[in-house]
Amino acid sequence: MAQQAERIVTSLPDAVGKEVGAALAPVDAELARRYPGDPGTRQPVHTVYVPGDAYTATTPRDWGDRALASLDEHAPDAQTFARATGLADELAGPVYERVRAKLAREPVEDLRVDFEDGYGARPGAEEDEAAARAARLLHETSANKTAAPCTGIRMKCLEAPVRERALRTLDIFLTGLIEAGGLPEGLVLTLPKVTYPEQTAALARVLDAFERAHGLPAKRLGFEIQIETSQSILGADGTATVARMIGAADGRATGLHYGTFDYSACVGVSAAYQSSDHPAADHAKAVMQVAAAGTGVRVCDGSTNVLPVGTRAQVHEAWRLHFGLTRRALARAYYQGWDMHPGHLPTRYAAVYAFYREGMAAAARRLADYASHTAGGVLDEPATAKALSGYLLRGLDCGALDADEVTALTGLDRERLEGYAAPRRGDLTATAAS
Repeated sequence: MAQQAERIVTSLPDAVGKEVGAALAPVDAELARRYPGDPGTRQPVHTVYVPGDAYTATTPRDWGDRALASLDEHAPDAQTFARATGLADELAGPVYERVRAKLAREPVEDLRVDFEDGYGARPGAEEDEAAARAARLLHETSANKTAAPCTGIRMKCLEAPVRERALRTLDIFLTGLIEAGGLPEGLVLTLPKVTYPEQTAALARVLDAFERAHGLPAKRLGFEIQIETSQSILGADGTATVARMIGAADGRATGLHYGTFDYSACVGVSAAYQSSDHPAADHAKAVMQVAAAGTGVRVCDGSTNVLPVGTRAQVHEAWRLHFGLTRRALARAYYQGWDMHPGHLPTRYAAVYAFYREGMAAAARRLADYASHTAGGVLDEPATAKALSGYLLRGLDCGALDADEVTALTGLDRERLEGYAAPRRGDLTATAAS
């Protein structure tokens, strides 16, 4: 028996829809401007800070060699490393091999030449020289492919006592790169100790002036905002200041970096308890995360100052701490953090690789079921498919996963994974409603 066709009737005149569209057009434009979504580019898993006078052309390789030497001395095999860190037995071999390969191939993903706390106050001529040298070395290492994928400087802050010095160092560094041949891909700038949105707006104006002076495309230069003060989280008027800082940067903000020790000290945490898992740190990062959501600005966790040095027992204790903090951060969607010592690299990569490898099969299965419209044990929505594909892509980008194994498990190549990871805003709503 043929099914009877339903009679479709409507009541609203076309003019109503047009009026609603006109009324919401400014909101549509504001959503597109403020919340463009993730840029879809690779996010480094960490940031390494090196004082301006200690940076050399071989810094990334030197850190990798020192990290490998630490493994050779304190964990010469997978089982020893697993016992030291708490890594699951079934992951020990594959993760250990990948960590060693990573340290040999690309030990540092993001390098910041530091002209702030790690450098301190120096005579003006000395900092001028160090800034010019950093530009020259970055140009040379970018040209011969030995630079870290992301490299740049952390300038001093824009508070009155050091403002002139901060801007001069930035100008020398950027002008040096232009004079050497142009700005390299992966260039990153970091503005520390931001307390007011006006400071991010000021740096945006400086970068705009630099771009115009050199005929660069508008917004070629972006910068990270370092969250190190209570005022950057909660303003005097009770508002979440960090959200206003992102807006004041006028589309140039690329990241929010949490400063573990400055922030902890600012809110009165005693030195013995200053850690990235302190409740004060969790609160600050949760505010940062919500403020950054959908804006394309990425959140970066802080660091530990417990260094893996000394006896084997001391190194293992520090490794276990760093491994645990890194794993904890990943579960909270902080996919990047600071590393302060070459000995932190083995546990950074081990925690990252374990995080992606232990969840690869389940994530791939759920995404494959979603893509094939197969009913599984979980009813996933488009937003979850976005999260699943994003998880797999992050694992691929950092070397935790291989393209062949992900494709075999999901039936999807990278292009299709990226399609699920970066749907347009309307696609999520339309698909969920269908």
